[in-house]
Amino acid sequence: METGASRNSLDLRLSEDLERLEKSGLYRRLRSLEQVSGCRAVWEGRELLLFCGNDYLGLSSHPRVVRAFQEAAREGAGSGAARLISGTSSSHTRLEEKIAQFKGCESALVFSTGYQANVGVLSALAGPGDLIILDKLCHASLIDGARLSGAKIRVFPHKNYGRLEEILKQADPAKRTLIVTDTVFSMDGDLADLDELGRLRDCYGAWLAADDAHGTGILGPGGKGHCRGALTGARPDILLGTLSKAAGCLGGFAAGSRALIETLINRARSFIFATSLPPAVCAAAHEAFLVFEEEPALRDKLHSRIRLMEAGLRKAGFEAVLSGTPIFPVILGEEKRALEFSSRLLEAGCLVPAIRYPTVSRGKARLRITVSAAHEENEIEKFLEKLQFIKRRLDP
Repeated sequence: METGASRNSLDLRLSEDLERLEKSGLYRRLRSLEQVSGCRAVWEGRELLLFCGNDYLGLSSHPRVVRAFQEAAREGAGSGAARLISGTSSSHTRLEEKIAQFKGCESALVFSTGYQANVGVLSALAGPGDLIILDKLCHASLIDGARLSGAKIRVFPHKNYGRLEEILKQADPAKRTLIVTDTVFSMDGDLADLDELGRLRDCYGAWLAADDAHGTGILGPGGKGHCRGALTGARPDILLGTLSKAAGCLGGFAAGSRALIETLINRARSFIFATSLPPAVCAAAHEAFLVFEEEPALRDKLHSRIRLMEAGLRKAGFEAVLSGTPIFPVILGEEKRALEFSSRLLEAGCLVPAIRYPTVSRGKARLRITVSAAHEENEIEKFLEKLQFIKRRLDP
């Protein structure tokens, strides 16, 4: 039993750690928003415009998606079990069939979150003695999945495929080698070169796993993702994705061959031991994929907003990565400087939290600005005006 003395010792140590975080500009707080709809919300009685989320097409509040959720929710609020017990419904299998068809794969498997998909897939496919090679800027869930696998891990500098090839040359051909990448890097918004990755995969007999979380629904022909837009048709062996970005819902998925999916059903611990998604969420996500196919005007609207934000940031002279995706990292350097920019924007009615270490490298603190098809042109223009005004005040 925990004693009062041990509890006080724990609280004291944790309080000291939190104080150090506060002093270094790395302390984080939750912000409870109300009336969240697309890229708008209310906080402490004030209306805010959100330029920070991943709801790229505004589908979280799309009437078709909301209606599908409501109709399915009449049957119940939760699934009641893990997938291998009694937690697989027709809503789950219908969604998986839709994802496989949309991605051009034989089969697909839905996980309860995108994080669980990435952790489960990598830890299921590799083990001690195998090799996982990751791009330095891969999402944390991919890094965690690699660590949990017990495989040897090598990291190559971001998009330095020459260094990747050097590592592949040294790999043991008798062991499994997985190359792992994001397709759209979540904090920088730039794109992986899937054609080069596919070439290296084929040349050295490796497997290629690509997380298309930020590409699905908005990039490639018909919004089928960056993987479908590769010039040479180089396709990953393991295609990963999420239902919480452009689809506006919740969950993650893996897609590929039938053998891959059957292996994950039997070996991915984050699938086997997790309660499945509520059927209502699956129904909403299924409808979102239909919207991807049937309402291309939403994608056109998003890309017009992307061009508007790119032009405005370029004109304002910000150090930003501009790559034709909805993610715009404005690099500000020190953590406290990024916090000051974020605080001034919040005062002006725009929410863009500061992104700091360990999410990004030290000295690379930033505003991660995102746009959505739900933003109106005048809202983006006003945001850019406010950002320029704050820049003039803080960088005279």
